[in-house]
Amino acid sequence: MTESVRTVATIDLTQWLGHDWQFANAHWLNLLWGAPAIGLILLFFSSRLNKAQKLVADEGMIDTLAGPRRRWNSYTHAGLVMMGIAAMVVAIAGPESDPRKVEVESRGRDVVFLVDVSRSMLARDVAPNRLEKSKLWIADLVDELGNDRVGLVGFAGSSSVLSPLTTDRLFFKLALEELSPESVLVGGTNIGDAIRKTMDMVFVGSDEEIPGNFRDIVLISDGEDQESLPVEAARAAGAKGVRIIAIGIGSDKGALVPWDEDSSTPRSQQVESKLESGTLRSIAAASPGGVYLEVGTGTIDLGQVYHDLIASADQHSIETTTQVQCTQRFMLFLAAGLVCIVFDMVLVPVGPRRALV
Repeated sequence: MTESVRTVATIDLTQWLGHDWQFANAHWLNLLWGAPAIGLILLFFSSRLNKAQKLVADEGMIDTLAGPRRRWNSYTHAGLVMMGIAAMVVAIAGPESDPRKVEVESRGRDVVFLVDVSRSMLARDVAPNRLEKSKLWIADLVDELGNDRVGLVGFAGSSSVLSPLTTDRLFFKLALEELSPESVLVGGTNIGDAIRKTMDMVFVGSDEEIPGNFRDIVLISDGEDQESLPVEAARAAGAKGVRIIAIGIGSDKGALVPWDEDSSTPRSQQVESKLESGTLRSIAAASPGGVYLEVGTGTIDLGQVYHDLIASADQHSIETTTQVQCTQRFMLFLAAGLVCIVFDMVLVPVGPRRALV
C-alpha cells in the first residue's frame, strides 16, 4: 500500500515581523484614545448632515443627487480615519523588535590641555585677562570633542593635574571652572616641568597600552619660562608619540601684571609680561607634527583648530561598550496609515464629487 504524503506550505511571519516587540516612546500610545473619539465626531456630524438634508428634500431626491450609499460612506470614512490615525500614532511611538546586544567601539584621541596659570596670565592685554580668555576657548570646544578623552593640567612654578584623561565632559568642565593661579602651590613659570609631569601623571602607562601616536598636548601660555628646559621636555614627549600644539597668548609689546596684595613687592614695581613666541615655537617644533599658533591679543576658534588638527588625525580605541539595538518597525504602521488615507480619498468622495457616488 502506498501512503501519500501531503506537504503543506507555511509562512513564517516572524521572519519579517520579528520577535519581542516594544516601543521606544510608549507614552505616545495614549493618543490612541483620540482615534475613536474623532471617528464618533465624524459620525455625529454625518448624522446631523443627513437630518438637515431630509428637511429640504425627500430621500428619493437625496439619493438621486448624492448617491444611495450615504450611510455606507459615512461609516467607511470614519473607519478609515480612525485606522489611519491609530496607525500613525503607533508609528510615532517607535515600534521595534528583535533586541540584541551589539558591541560598539568608541574611537578617539587623548588630549591634555596644559594651561599656564602663572600671575603673568592675569595681564589684561586680552579681555578679561589671558587666563580667563584661555578658559573660554577651551569651554567652547568641550562639546565638540567627540569620543576623545580629555585631561586638564594647570601649571606655574609647579603643576597640578585637575582632570585625568576622561570622557566625562561635566567633570572636565567643573575642573576647568576651578582653574586659577591658586590651582598650583608655587608661582613662576616652568613649562618643561609641566610637560614632564603630564607625561608621568596623565599619559602614564600609555606607551605600552596605545600602539601609535594618538596623543596631543594643547599648551596655552604666554611663553615665559624660568629655565625648566621646555624644549628638551617637548623632544622627550615627542619621542613617545606625543604631539604638542602650542598656542601663544599675550602682547609681544608687554602688559602689566596685576599687583598681588599678598606680595612683598611694592606696587611701584609691578612686573610687565610679554609673549615669548620663540620659546613656544621651539617647543612645538620639538615634537613630530607639532604646531605653533600665535594668537597674541586676538582670538582663536579652538573648535576649528580641533577639527583641522586633532579630529582628523589617527585615532585609537577608547572603549568598547555593549549596547542593545533593535530593528525599527515604524515603517509598517506608517505605510498602513498612508494606505488608509489613500483609500479614504478614493472610496469616500467629498464635496461636489458626492453627487457622482
